[in-house]
Amino acid sequence: MRSHLKTASFLPERDCRLKLVRLSHLAIALLWVTISPANAESTDDSLVVYAVNIHRTPMQSWGPGYGIYLGRGLFITAAHVAGHTWFTRQKVAIAGTEYPTNVIKAGNFETIDLTLLSVDETRLPVRLALRRNPLCAQPPRPGQPVIPVVPEGTARSRIMSPQRLPLNVRKFDTVISDVAETGNSGSGVFDAEKKCLLGIMSRKISEYRTDKSTGKRVLYDIAKYFVPASVIGQFIPAELR
Repeated sequence: MRSHLKTASFLPERDCRLKLVRLSHLAIALLWVTISPANAESTDDSLVVYAVNIHRTPMQSWGPGYGIYLGRGLFITAAHVAGHTWFTRQKVAIAGTEYPTNVIKAGNFETIDLTLLSVDETRLPVRLALRRNPLCAQPPRPGQPVIPVVPEGTARSRIMSPQRLPLNVRKFDTVISDVAETGNSGSGVFDAEKKCLLGIMSRKISEYRTDKSTGKRVLYDIAKYFVPASVIGQFIPAELR
């Protein structure tokens, strides 16, 4: 999965119960299909419908950015993906079709790395326009399985404990450790069980390490930070929540 991703380097500060009386062989077979790994992967892929690309005008040199559909014509992305909204004239791209946007609210990379965009809901594909994508109510927890999502597909990862980060970047306390195989800035991070939106990917966290074979200092990517759902919920204007 590729796209632009800002880096924060290791440098100075800058239920319903179900009573089963009897299960026929067919019912048992259906239950197996429901819980099989292949079916779990298929459920993961159902989240791709929410993932979009974000295009600046003209297109950014590093290629399309990512965003996530929330519902009611609203899309959330990382602020640095959208850029300076008064200048970049960003569009939402879905399956190759671009849709002009209105900027509802813009943050910035150094404070709240989020930008909220809207598209005329009547112009969106029906498969998307009628959907609602809920924010997770519970905060991320270390070890929790998650699904990073981009238009090209999904991956599996887990929440990483911020205690594994260098001290000076532990303020970025919602992170995953699978850097290379997961989506970049603006992509969505979903709860693997509840399929709610846990956050929006913001930046890589890296640190310099000394290569024992060469003695040279090399910059290693160690985690990816995402803006959590709690921050997204506060960022969205009250009348649109």
